[in-house]
Amino acid sequence: MNRIDLEGRTVVITGGARGIGYAVAQRALNSGASVALWDVDAARLERSRGELAELGKVSAATVELTDEASVTNAVAETLAAHGSIDVLINCAGITGGNGTTWELEPEVWRRVIDVNLIGPYLTCRAVVPQMLKQGYGRIVNIASVAGKEGNPNASHYSASKAGLIGLTKSLGKELATKNILVNAVTPAAAKTEIFDSMSQQHIDYMLSKIPMNRFLLPEEAASLILWLSSEDCAFSTGAVFDLSGGRATY
Repeated sequence: MNRIDLEGRTVVITGGARGIGYAVAQRALNSGASVALWDVDAARLERSRGELAELGKVSAATVELTDEASVTNAVAETLAAHGSIDVLINCAGITGGNGTTWELEPEVWRRVIDVNLIGPYLTCRAVVPQMLKQGYGRIVNIASVAGKEGNPNASHYSASKAGLIGLTKSLGKELATKNILVNAVTPAAAKTEIFDSMSQQHIDYMLSKIPMNRFLLPEEAASLILWLSSEDCAFSTGAVFDLSGGRATY
């Protein structure tokens, strides 16, 4: 595996205690970065921080991403620990279970939008001013192929990820002359703990849509995400990168 050059960079990863976020943290540390894990699960966060600390400098902040004050505090903690925030990877997300649009409860729908879209908005809003001061930044938003195509029985999740793609495109244009690049990736399903919140029927549906006939590996996602987080990514912003095993056709 090649070593992406992130030497001296500080990488913030929301949802970094597990799944794709954890794989990104591992690869970032192996690429010379220091890492700040932001997650709502304090116990899992501390366990993951302890495991990852063997690879390099890791801090951890317990954050409720839908709460502005919590996000603001996490930025202050991270700057105190690392001195800068060079990369923000918005990886945290929830599925909200499965059901037809008319069967999903409004509070469930709102919670998915809050975590998957309002959360990244709040983290970007809090981190971008620091990146502007530094004159450098990379932001990668983890959307989903569901945001491009719309999965049945997941209207809340699909809508939240479509919104995240729109946020990426808008913010990328706003920062295009500031040396701060903003991109999104749209993975097909990766077999992580998030599957625990899905029905088997929905899991089978997602697999049936992937021409490669397998699920994404978290370490495969980390490779693309961290290239987009590096200086090698220099002329792509407001863009959406496919990670769908051939499913996406545009």
